[in-house]
Amino acid sequence: MAVISFTLNGQTQTVDAVPDMPLLWLLRDTLALTGTKYGCGIAQCGACTVHIDGAPVRSCVIPIAGIEGKKITTIEGLSSPIAQSVQRAWLESDVPQCGYCQSGQIMSATALLAQKSQPTDADIDSAMNGNICRCGTYQAIREAIHRAADYVATNEKDGGVA
Repeated sequence: MAVISFTLNGQTQTVDAVPDMPLLWLLRDTLALTGTKYGCGIAQCGACTVHIDGAPVRSCVIPIAGIEGKKITTIEGLSSPIAQSVQRAWLESDVPQCGYCQSGQIMSATALLAQKSQPTDADIDSAMNGNICRCGTYQAIREAIHRAADYVATNEKDGGVA
């Protein structure tokens, strides 16, 4: 067992757990944050995507020993104006079908827009590569990301008034 301290969704956390436990299981089983989904367990599907220090990562392969002192954001803690724009665009573009991949998709899309405010289709394809949608809503996802980028740009132009 090891004592690990980190920031989770803006709150300091200290846990005593097996250091090689994947972050995904700490989130879901120990901390009861079930918005982050288990999909494949080998970092290939993207359902378990969270942000570590702002970057999207697959939590199923990150041992908790590697999160000491880091800032972790899960879908439950996503609240920035960019995230709100992504969530709004997701609904307006009818992206969710079964919904299982959605938290990972939204985490990746939010990270993309935080880095690149007006992504091209190629930027979107690159950033979303590895986020698998069993329902095949990839065109709607791309549309939603472009829509969210427009919302963010409009919000910034209007001085933060959405």
